[in-house]
Amino acid sequence: MSNNTFLEATPWDRRNFAIATYQLTEYREEALQETNKVEGHFTIKVDPFADKSLLQQYGFYYVDTLSEPFCKREHFLADRAGDITFTKDYDNDQVLTIAEGAFQGGRYHRDFNVPNDLADLRYRNWVKDLIDQDLILAYVQQGNVDGFFAYQEEHVLLMAMHKRVRGKGFATPFAAACLQEQWERTDADKLITSISPSNPASLNVFLGVGFRMGPCKDIYHKVNGSVGGD
Repeated sequence: MSNNTFLEATPWDRRNFAIATYQLTEYREEALQETNKVEGHFTIKVDPFADKSLLQQYGFYYVDTLSEPFCKREHFLADRAGDITFTKDYDNDQVLTIAEGAFQGGRYHRDFNVPNDLADLRYRNWVKDLIDQDLILAYVQQGNVDGFFAYQEEHVLLMAMHKRVRGKGFATPFAAACLQEQWERTDADKLITSISPSNPASLNVFLGVGFRMGPCKDIYHKVNGSVGGD
């Protein structure tokens, strides 16, 4: 753990990158100064309209923007859900295989200081954690996992479909069915997800079932040292 005031250790990332990893708790110069004192990979999320000059001064670089679309229960378009049932009885390896191809546009794949194989490992391990935490529900047809999603309370954590069912007009019925399942399993008044504007297909699917645009954060990274330990 870090003894610094503004650096919060992220052990779930350190296990993948063979370097200390941190997220900054505040955007202020004192916090940025602390990143010069230790080796590691650093993440900070800032308001899109904030002055970014300090970030450049301290060696941070832009990797992505995340929006947080949300949907109130009364605005959800349940009639767009497909006739889909979900189960927790699924083949873990099939879920992990789908996950390997689902996050190629993620911020760690866009970070030029993170090798693609380590970015793949990071997302694969995240899905393994969700499996271990019993947070994943799968859509299984004839023994094959065609898609899955994960949620925790009101948060939609991820959705992914197998490549054999992509491009067939299935995205909206599948997403709406996932959300309908989450509504039925929670008492949440609204659901919240996180999507990069660089993924307009997913964003349009959520907007098409009743979600509305939420707040955005720009994400910047910095590396002192070498990701992967090279």
